[in-house]
Amino acid sequence: MAVDGSSGWMFCGRRFGAEEVALMCDVVSRFGALSRTELANTVCELLEWKRPNGKLKSWECLDLLEVLDGRGLLHLPAKRARRPRGARTRIPVTERGEPGVMLSGRVEEFAPVRLDTVRLPEQRELFRELIGRYHYLGHAMPFGAHVRYLVSVSRPQPAVVGCVQFSSAAWRMAARDRWIGWAEQARREHLQHVVNQSRFLIVPWVRVQNLASTILSLSVRRLRQDWRAQYAVEPWLAETLVDPAGYGGGCYRAANWILVGTTSGRGRMDRRHQRHGAHPKAVWVCPLARAARARLCRGGGGIDARGGSSH
Repeated sequence: MAVDGSSGWMFCGRRFGAEEVALMCDVVSRFGALSRTELANTVCELLEWKRPNGKLKSWECLDLLEVLDGRGLLHLPAKRARRPRGARTRIPVTERGEPGVMLSGRVEEFAPVRLDTVRLPEQRELFRELIGRYHYLGHAMPFGAHVRYLVSVSRPQPAVVGCVQFSSAAWRMAARDRWIGWAEQARREHLQHVVNQSRFLIVPWVRVQNLASTILSLSVRRLRQDWRAQYAVEPWLAETLVDPAGYGGGCYRAANWILVGTTSGRGRMDRRHQRHGAHPKAVWVCPLARAARARLCRGGGGIDARGGSSH
């Protein structure tokens, strides 16, 4: 969140003038009986703050309202009992999530590998259970837009072996931003074309050579069409963070991802810079479109408009 003097506030790539902030304050004051989510939806409608597919940017608006509340510019109603975005969720423990038969060998022995988009309630439950029980970061409600996949092998019999989740990109990431070379205006305009791989899991009883790089390659191909279909935005670049304490990132390199640096260790929600250097992560990127960097820098006076390779 940036304050830019008389010109207003900058949040999630959009500038809000004094009149728009005053409208937010008026809505919150007049409709205090509404929930915070309902207030965010109302503000989005009035300001026409929407995604390219026409859906309201309610989550981003709620974050903005909470920032304004924290700075005393308005007073939101008390939070109602609900599961907040980014919060740890209660993880089910069912037979479907129990360890299965150990699988080992080469990926060709288990092909084809299939990715199924998570849409149905039973798919969401299984995804949540597997990530919650077996991923080192656990399960959390993703921020912003997201697409999830359950990964299966076909032989010797169909079996779910992993999960992949893509979600909205980090607002700022120094190593990524340096690699792209975009100017501030270009970042604001084109950040929606960057997507973050926020979870990647192969269940621990599966030890199949080259399975991880195969999943990575399949997932970024699927991502282009699925993200565009769901959000009416074409992703040009994927990013992810890898903890070097436990993972070398070799599967990303094998899938043609590019190591571009490390993070400061703060995390995406550390607005007050209280956790600088706490736990740095390796930053990997994967161009999803031809000349990805040139596209991302276009129109913003980028300092480096060289094109990334197609993938």
